[in-house]
Amino acid sequence: MDLSKLTIESAHKLLTGGEISAVELTSHYLAQIDSKNKELNAFLSVRAEKALVEAKEADVKIKNDQAGYLTGIPLGVKDNILVKDDICTAGSKILENYKAAYNATVIERLKREGAVILGKTNLDEFAMGSSTENSAYGPTKNPHNVSRVPGGSSGGSAAAVAADMCLGALGTDTGGSIRQPAGFCGVVGLKPTYGAVSRFGAVALGSSLDQIGPIAKTVKDAALIYETISGHDPLDSTTVPSRERALNNIDEINISDLKIGWPKEYFNTDGLDSEVKNTVMKAINWFESQGAEVKEISLPHTRYSLATYYIIQPAECSANLARYDGIRYGQRSESDNLLSLYTQSRGKFLGSEVQRRIMTGTYTLSAGYYEAYYTQAQRIRALIKQDFVNVFEEVDVIMAPVSPDVAFKLGEKTSDPLKMYAADIFTVTANLAGVCGLTLNCGKINKLPVGLQILGPWFGENLLFKIGEFYEQDAP
Repeated sequence: MDLSKLTIESAHKLLTGGEISAVELTSHYLAQIDSKNKELNAFLSVRAEKALVEAKEADVKIKNDQAGYLTGIPLGVKDNILVKDDICTAGSKILENYKAAYNATVIERLKREGAVILGKTNLDEFAMGSSTENSAYGPTKNPHNVSRVPGGSSGGSAAAVAADMCLGALGTDTGGSIRQPAGFCGVVGLKPTYGAVSRFGAVALGSSLDQIGPIAKTVKDAALIYETISGHDPLDSTTVPSRERALNNIDEINISDLKIGWPKEYFNTDGLDSEVKNTVMKAINWFESQGAEVKEISLPHTRYSLATYYIIQPAECSANLARYDGIRYGQRSESDNLLSLYTQSRGKFLGSEVQRRIMTGTYTLSAGYYEAYYTQAQRIRALIKQDFVNVFEEVDVIMAPVSPDVAFKLGEKTSDPLKMYAADIFTVTANLAGVCGLTLNCGKINKLPVGLQILGPWFGENLLFKIGEFYEQDAP
């Protein structure tokens, strides 16, 4: 039986139909990791024995007619999400030996469903980056072209799904870290609405921006993972009760009733590659040919979004990473006094990008600069959110590129942080505003995937899934 083209949906049918066991399916993906990971470096750790135990338990569930859609499905998990008794490095040397004491809420929900966790995937250190080149354990490579990056910071998860090393994976998205790698690797990625999925058990980067979400081969598969991991969690006070989320349930959608907006600020920018622009516009025009209403819209404060994001995110990162001091967590340098223990431990075990953002964030939070930088950034953030409030009164969804270019070459932007930050220009606004966003493949340029980003209103995930499935199934 050829298992190379499976989706979660098709694998579920094989499992419940008795055509394959969860142990056989898991063994297949463990073999895939074994043969491909040396070149791609998508997985940082593989939990083969534990995965096979979970697969056996899944087979019992299936036999007893207790199977859900994810029962026996082999998944990868970004290595900044805690899985009890497994090492969680967050891509950093400072956590090289840190073993998680508990499961993240999303892991508890996957385990309850009977999913199989194959291992932990690579990422930019503490999720800071757009290429997975900042990982302390070496870069991940793009399966479509190993001289190219897979995107970041969830590059390991996106590459693993694209290379068929797992059927789906979890990532985190603070400024585009699910959507951009999904676009670069030609798979589907969902950044949920802020508050839709519990952050409990995810290593914090920017607490007002972070969201856990799925990366999968199809929109349907992403929806199945999202349905399992989403929902209110008493351990995360930012999660929203289900009764409020239910307002956006969409059972049927007529494409002729759909209103799509494309923001002129995203398309009329010097940094956008002309071929990427044309490929994304072709996808938007396809929706128009199917009867949807397509119109130009404006998100006027977009030009301030990168500057705003790169003030707020480092400030939150500075606060969140203060705990990695060589005493409470992780590795330490030996020293004869407390201050040098702090400085030497952080200097030795934290990477250059992490140090850069911590210092930037600490500076913007310091006396004399807090009002000028951080408070002002929060005011502009409110204006960016209001842009989305205004636009969603006119249109149902927004469509745009996920990145200004296709996957760039390894090493191409590592010497220039500002060039790297510019890769996030089309994604950070969704995190600042808290809206949901879906990325799916809409074509290729020189054999490299191009991502179409669809942004929806708060808790409009079901609308995004319906639109994404429509495009995936019917577009040429």
